[in-house]
Amino acid sequence: MSANGGADANVGADAEAGAGAGADGDLYGLLKAFEGRAAVVAGVGKDPVNEPMIRHWCEAMGDGAAAYSGPGAIAPPTMLQAWTMGGLSGHTDHTGRSAAYDELLALLDGSGYTSVVATDCEQEYVRDLRPGDRITFDAVIESVSERKTTKLGTGYFVTTRMDVRAEGEPAGTHRFRILKYAPAAGKREARGRDGRGERPRPVVNRDNAGFWDGVARHKLLIQRCEGCGTLRFPWLPGCGGCGSPEWDTVEAAGAGTVFSYVVMHHPPFPAFDPPYAVGLIELAEGVRMVSNVVGVPYDKVRIGMPVRLGFLRVDGELELPVFRPVASGGGGGDG
Repeated sequence: MSANGGADANVGADAEAGAGAGADGDLYGLLKAFEGRAAVVAGVGKDPVNEPMIRHWCEAMGDGAAAYSGPGAIAPPTMLQAWTMGGLSGHTDHTGRSAAYDELLALLDGSGYTSVVATDCEQEYVRDLRPGDRITFDAVIESVSERKTTKLGTGYFVTTRMDVRAEGEPAGTHRFRILKYAPAAGKREARGRDGRGERPRPVVNRDNAGFWDGVARHKLLIQRCEGCGTLRFPWLPGCGGCGSPEWDTVEAAGAGTVFSYVVMHHPPFPAFDPPYAVGLIELAEGVRMVSNVVGVPYDKVRIGMPVRLGFLRVDGELELPVFRPVASGGGGGDG
């Protein structure tokens, strides 16, 4: 069983191989020397697989599958990486961590490839994880690509592979890929119509292009599985309930409520004017999406606040779905 989390995978879809000569050719040789080096040896999960984390994950993802609760429950397979993460405090005892990965990133930083974006992940599942399982893992720097030119800039794709064990038995494999790059000059200097930095562009790929086509027509489209009828958001290539790859869409009515929210103060970014509110909006259809809450001061946003869909023209190329409080007259028109 496997899964591919390729939401950002097409960041390199137009990439051209560019193994450079001269200095960059020498750099590539240094980077390749890191392949096969360990990033973590005999790492230990901070917590065993446990019911509270499974419950929180399922609530956040809106996944009510019966397999994840009650007697004999298993953890959602896509939680594989969650059991290996150090949380906000990190792995304070540095169990098993080697310096190789940090050295690799430092080498790229020192060569001018200072920006980073996660591009995709791949997971393979070997064994169900159940509450009480103790998790151990190893990680290795699996590959460093030749120099690539992408829409974001020029850089190198770095892939790490983590082998996860439960009670000493193989449980799955997690591959995680990033792009370390030097931003293209146009990206560094771009400015929005208000003179601030250009708003970051959403990554549009074959899995979510239909959603953005809908936004361009002022429609918020939700995927619907043709196998079991389950609605899902964000867009995915297959159904998490029955596994069917067949789907169609339904148009959201536009009504929703603020399920949760955060107020962003940091980090500063030229395209934004903090503080501002980012909401997790529960649509009337039952799915949730992340979007800005606009048309109201950030400190007036509240959980349970009724909101209505609108569309905000950011610049000549980019339009985004946003939500306005119903009381402020946000009736779903253009923002």
